[in-house]
Amino acid sequence: MESSSVSADLHIILNDICCGAGHVDDLFPFFLRHAKQIFPMLDCMDDLRKISDLRLPPNWYPEARAIQRKIIFHAGPTNSGKTYHAIQRFLSAKSGIYCGPLKLLAHEIFQKSNAANVPCDLVTGEERVYATEDARQASHIACTIEMCSTNTPYEVAVIDEIQMIRDPARGWAWTRALLGLCAEEIHVCGEGAAIDLVTELMYTTGEEVEVRNYKRLTPLTVLDYALESLDNLQPGDCIVCFSKNDIYSVSRQIEARGLECAVIYGSLPPGTKLEQAKKFNDPNDPCKILVATDAIGMGLNLCIKRIIFNSIVKPTVNEKGEKEIDSITTSQALQIAGRAGRFGSSFKQGEVTTMHRDDLLQLKEILSESVPPVKAAGLHPTPEQIEMFAYHLPDATLSNLIDIFVSLSQVDGLYFVCNIDDFKFLADMIQHIPLNLRSRYVFCTAPLNRKEPFVCTTLLKFARQFSRNEPLTFDWLCRHTKWPLAPPKNIKELVHLEAVHDVFDLYLWLSYRFMDMFPDAALVRDIQKKLDDIIQIGVCNITKLIRASQSGAASGAAEVMSEGFPFSRTKRDARTVSDHRDAKSAEPLSIALEVPGERRGKSLRAYRSATRQEDLKSHRRGSLANRLLREGLLTQEMLRQLESEWQDQHRSGRYGLASKRNDQSSSKEMGKKKK
Repeated sequence: MESSSVSADLHIILNDICCGAGHVDDLFPFFLRHAKQIFPMLDCMDDLRKISDLRLPPNWYPEARAIQRKIIFHAGPTNSGKTYHAIQRFLSAKSGIYCGPLKLLAHEIFQKSNAANVPCDLVTGEERVYATEDARQASHIACTIEMCSTNTPYEVAVIDEIQMIRDPARGWAWTRALLGLCAEEIHVCGEGAAIDLVTELMYTTGEEVEVRNYKRLTPLTVLDYALESLDNLQPGDCIVCFSKNDIYSVSRQIEARGLECAVIYGSLPPGTKLEQAKKFNDPNDPCKILVATDAIGMGLNLCIKRIIFNSIVKPTVNEKGEKEIDSITTSQALQIAGRAGRFGSSFKQGEVTTMHRDDLLQLKEILSESVPPVKAAGLHPTPEQIEMFAYHLPDATLSNLIDIFVSLSQVDGLYFVCNIDDFKFLADMIQHIPLNLRSRYVFCTAPLNRKEPFVCTTLLKFARQFSRNEPLTFDWLCRHTKWPLAPPKNIKELVHLEAVHDVFDLYLWLSYRFMDMFPDAALVRDIQKKLDDIIQIGVCNITKLIRASQSGAASGAAEVMSEGFPFSRTKRDARTVSDHRDAKSAEPLSIALEVPGERRGKSLRAYRSATRQEDLKSHRRGSLANRLLREGLLTQEMLRQLESEWQDQHRSGRYGLASKRNDQSSSKEMGKKKK
């Protein structure tokens, strides 16, 4: 009552309430007025609810609803021939589209189709390859599922790995293809666990589902004994690890036994994966062992006799976007184990076991369980829906628009809204850059791993230059990535080369959407092929790279310089530090080098926790130079050069008291940045 800032009408209401002449409910209109200032969406809540109503996704695709489609579900385990039969119908059709989860799978169908004299184009997020020289669109298309067109009519469409419709990040793409493809026949391939959901979804569109069940073409046996030692490896063995660190550790131990091994993991470029697979499959190549992550689960044809699970626990991301370490699911175990004894390969029977005896019983339990049914299909807000939200809420950021959309969205029990954390991360990262909403949305849907600092930084630079209407040229990209690049000398350099390959992928992905601003796609594609060859050299010599990383760490520990050694950071040094900081790495390299190859999978969490604590302790010990060496921010050559320069300057009297203070402050600054 004594406040001078209270408006006259509110002052009267408050006075009436205090005197007993009014009721506290009389304050509500004033509260509502204030709430609408703080939450503008309250003024248009009804409109926003209508826009975010996701209860009838089939109605989003009028072209598909205008025809009566025939749905055929090819259900069966890995290596049952289900996809083969769907592809045979695809090849015999007058027009068709194949939608797969990976570039490798789309590329395989593209090659098979053209080899069978059925002209087929390849469409991925990064490129379009025409079957004909005159660049006319072919009647058949093999594409990654996000790139399928829901407006083009086809006779036959094939949707591969339909169980991924439940994927928390990408499930929306399978939902869109299943509901929206405008084809007379839709051939769906995948696990039988998705049959009920697909049938229910098609019931809402008035379309029936014909189910064709397939059995595995070759027998798969779960062995009664574990491998226990790498000494027991046999030709055709594949050891499956669920972390890059374990890949490094196991491959090093295998080659220490005089055996050659091929290496395949998720972040390798597709070309390198294919070369490693070719090396392993070649009967004339001395390489008879494969070390891989679950990246072999789909997209690669491999001649594997026996699958050996190095561990049965895997880091995963739950529906809330939180990281968890849990046992692999029955679906994952079957997908990976099913790669052994492939039909048509030199091994007519597949075998599966574990590295450790303790894990074998649990693996048998996992494999014996039935795959839980797929309960719901993913959805994702479209650019048009977000634009309508932005019209009503012009001052909201894109990240806030997405949050409001998800909070207001209504879905029925057959659907869920996909995880949007990656989208929001990119939206927040480029929020300060002036972009129109549609361009901002496209940048935020770019397929990149947000744990790769170098790639994220590059996207930020792309967006900044794009906003200034300055084309991203080939020369600019070469300067940014320091192309040309040399073959890697250690693991960190190999990891950085993989990040550079991802940057080239990002450029090509954006060039497909903004051709004028990313004009040099052909040149970038050429150097990406060269980079692929360089990475292949590194992967073929991966044991040498690990050994070099070890010896670098050891020599860094041996050559300890005095704590008082002052040095200034040159531009070259700063650039090197930046490069190493930008290189992607899930965990410190020291973990990869010290992981014992035969530790128990169940103690993984405790092991990593203890290792990180030990790393922290070790980082607190030793000289600054030693710590920088251990971090990979300095090399021995740089250190010797800095020492030589400092001694020369010291002898010439150029290092006075002021200079020393500057050097010390420079060292502190470097320490802060490193932390």
